[in-house]
Amino acid sequence: MKENKNLEITDKLFFENNDISKDKISKKLNESLLNFDDGELYLEDSHNETFLYDDGRMKNVSFNNSQGFGVRSIAGEIRGYAHSSEISEKNIFKAIETIKSISKDSYNNNLSLNNMHRNEPMYTSQNPLQNTEFSRKIKTLENIDKFARNLDSRVIQVSTSLSGSYKAIQILQSENLSTADLRPLVRLNIQIVVQHKGRRESGSSGYGGRTLYDHWLKEENWKKQVIEALRIATLNLESKPAPAGEIPVVLGSGWPGVMLHEAVGHGLEGDFNRKGSSVFSNKIGEKVASEGVTVIDDGTIKNRRGSITIDDEGTPSGKNILIENGILKNYMQDKQNARLMNMKPTGNGRRESYSHYPMPRMTNTFMANGKYEPEEIISSVKKGVYAVNFSGGQVDITSGKFVFSASEAYFIENGKIIYPLKGATLIGNGPDAMNKIKMIGNDLKLDEGIGTCGKNGQGVPVGVGQPSLLMEGITIGGTETS
Repeated sequence: MKENKNLEITDKLFFENNDISKDKISKKLNESLLNFDDGELYLEDSHNETFLYDDGRMKNVSFNNSQGFGVRSIAGEIRGYAHSSEISEKNIFKAIETIKSISKDSYNNNLSLNNMHRNEPMYTSQNPLQNTEFSRKIKTLENIDKFARNLDSRVIQVSTSLSGSYKAIQILQSENLSTADLRPLVRLNIQIVVQHKGRRESGSSGYGGRTLYDHWLKEENWKKQVIEALRIATLNLESKPAPAGEIPVVLGSGWPGVMLHEAVGHGLEGDFNRKGSSVFSNKIGEKVASEGVTVIDDGTIKNRRGSITIDDEGTPSGKNILIENGILKNYMQDKQNARLMNMKPTGNGRRESYSHYPMPRMTNTFMANGKYEPEEIISSVKKGVYAVNFSGGQVDITSGKFVFSASEAYFIENGKIIYPLKGATLIGNGPDAMNKIKMIGNDLKLDEGIGTCGKNGQGVPVGVGQPSLLMEGITIGGTETS
């Protein structure tokens, strides 16, 4: 099995190469965690590279490699955590002794991971940093810059970044269980600035996933991204100030799902709900969204940026239905919060690196398809805003309030898209907005593979998505003056 192959590779990387006895470490870990609810030894080896081509020249090329481990013990709500950037038997033993010292206020070690299902790897185990020649990466960035500048004389700046990483992890737990994963990740992003008659506007586009570089560096593929970034930039040259006030909003498919991720997804993570700080706390089984709204978090989609074969606690990832037809069904859980809430872990325990402890995090979060054609949704709006892309946003988990800025939006009048808008900001409340959804499209699309989610100072790659949908009565903070 591929899973066993991953274990063989990581056994050599972490134990054989460092002259460490895995059996001794496992025995010591088992003994130390015997009187705790849970815990693990997390080992990681990470390689990262980044290329930045800007203003017609290579501005930055960086490469780094980090290796280290983290040991955790869990006793009820309390956790002990120790980590080191040097993997050695001495350091691991010392860290295990350190985490034994935390106060123990419970013992509920009733979660048997040996009985859990196993996932086949969701992506290749090859290293993208080694799979593609250095010269090809540089040449591709040069070609992107030339192609973009030759497309339109109004282009004054092209900034292209290419990044790749390869992370190997192994997790040792009680019951002598060990799991491993080899995680590739690549991303290409293009930003173009245009100028016309003294006005400057920008547009960006990008894509990526848990694959090798080959697909993303093909000329026919990156050219589409350049054309898309230029389209958005030139479109914004013709944009008019957005209206202000409460107005119907149509969200496009794909990347606008980032609003769902922020305004609803974070509120469905287990830690916030266990502590009662989420607007969704204690509402399982209750109606929290309009009929027809189904929200899913799925870490098992092949090659997607947010996918993981196992989470960072060793739990297999899964397809978790969070909201079904408007009814709250489940939260996303790591092992600690699942145990404390008497629920099952869902494969959402994630961490940025070995120096961070895991917590409930999203993977690929999206809304399922509805029944309407996108054209039907737009034609139903007498006066409103059509938001196709977002550039950023903020959310308060406790209140559910959100603010999102649209990077591509249009004014709708009498069921027709009239002109592009600038400065459209969506303001609202997550649960309230979910109950204002009136029409859901049949054009579900996932984003192109560019998302990174931040929480408590940790960033992890994620995916978002949704079909087109209509929300009534959303406040637009526009720039239009009377």
